[in-house]
Amino acid sequence: MTIQLWHCQNSRSFRVLWALEEIGADYDLHMLCFPPRVNNKAYLEDNPLGTVPFLRDGETEMTESCAMLEYLGARYGAGSGCARSPEDADFGAYLNWLHHGEATLTFPQTVVLRYARFEPDARKLPQAVEDYREWFLARLRKTEATLSDGRAFLLPSGFSMADISVAYAAQLAITIGMREQMPEQVMRWFTGLTERPAFIRTREIEAKGHIAAGYPERQPVVLP
Repeated sequence: MTIQLWHCQNSRSFRVLWALEEIGADYDLHMLCFPPRVNNKAYLEDNPLGTVPFLRDGETEMTESCAMLEYLGARYGAGSGCARSPEDADFGAYLNWLHHGEATLTFPQTVVLRYARFEPDARKLPQAVEDYREWFLARLRKTEATLSDGRAFLLPSGFSMADISVAYAAQLAITIGMREQMPEQVMRWFTGLTERPAFIRTREIEAKGHIAAGYPERQPVVLP
């Protein structure tokens, strides 16, 4: 059965779409308007959380983007070089970076987005926005230090799903206007990743994607 992915432009589901392209999996893509739980009520029948990404693979249903990366790498990534197994020397580092990208790096940016852009003016919190911007930049120290030797990927053994996880956090930061504050080595590494054929294909797929059948035909909300 073909993998099904529900996706919104520029959301965490970008990680999963990119991963699917890297491993060459067969999948069906369902593009939704953001936020889907508000603009696509029918989607709640598929995913009661109303969040993206949502992945269905036969009887398996998943809602966490980094868990999807681990799942896809373990189940379908053989030969792609995207995953690491328990026998690999850098397996622990692989798992740590995989979850670091979400739990440590993406989380503070969601606070920035909510209280700088998504809440009505009366509920915006400029101090929280600034505090969580600084939190995010501080948490990039580990990534910057790891890349300080000029390596192209987070793991010495090469590209992996861990790069996809952390790269999305960098991509989101740039999207919300933090490019000038990004550390030098992080930007060098991220720029290199954007030249990967699978990344380029993912961007092209997003650009020409249409709203999935059965959902309201509204234009997706794309962050500037």
